[in-house]
Amino acid sequence: MSLILALLLQVGPNPLTGGLPNDDLVRDRPPRSDGVKGAADATTAWFEMCLDQIEQDPARAHSMAQIRRSETRGTDRVLANHCLGTASAELGLWDDARTAFIAARADTPEGETRTRARFAALAGNAALGGGDAQGALDLLTLAETDARAADAAPLAAIAATDRARALVSLGRGDEALAALEAATTLAPERPEGWLLKATLLRRLDRLSEAQTAIERAVLLTPQDPDIGLEAGVIAVLAGRDDAARASWQSVIDLAPESPAAATAKDYLAQLGQAGDTAAPQEDTPKS
Repeated sequence: MSLILALLLQVGPNPLTGGLPNDDLVRDRPPRSDGVKGAADATTAWFEMCLDQIEQDPARAHSMAQIRRSETRGTDRVLANHCLGTASAELGLWDDARTAFIAARADTPEGETRTRARFAALAGNAALGGGDAQGALDLLTLAETDARAADAAPLAAIAATDRARALVSLGRGDEALAALEAATTLAPERPEGWLLKATLLRRLDRLSEAQTAIERAVLLTPQDPDIGLEAGVIAVLAGRDDAARASWQSVIDLAPESPAAATAKDYLAQLGQAGDTAAPQEDTPKS
């Protein structure tokens, strides 16, 4: 393996960064109730309409939600802030999103710990998107505490996963690994936790453990190109070049137009250069 490839693998795409616009938690919406559009429940109908508007025109939804929250209170105001936060996240207005989700949590009754956990987790993820890792850590710790109190293991796992992202951003890798251990214990069926655990273990140079984690992720979601990409990274760093080639080629075959496939092509090109120049030469491989 060439030095260039080794460097690329260490500074390549990092799924531990978090706070992306398409993050599952940010874009998550409650299940639609049957007959909502014609129901007498105007509050629920407005909320569904606002979420639908986000898909069509997030800026308009953002304005609608701002007006709604200024004119309402109680549940109406909570849902207005929920829609406002979601629209803000769609627009990349991370400070607005965090403020809205925090306000939604504050207006949610203390006994509704699962809902409060969800809003705290959304606020924490928005903080990650805005680059405030410490603020995110505080909110995600709160979210995980609320979720555990509500006995909502999947939600606690999501909060723990994003807490790990915040800890990585703060350079606290060992604590991040502990958070991912918690996430995979709480929700072992979620492949994301295993992928992030494998990535972090690889970055900590614990390749044998990383291999075990990525194998679990592959079993759960064999068609995920990001998992295939990471599997190849772990393989090549462990000196298993053929396995790396197979993993990266599978990413290209599976999703040829995806960002993961573009990265896989780059890695394969570098690995090919390493093989072509295996004999001692003075020339340095070019990036």
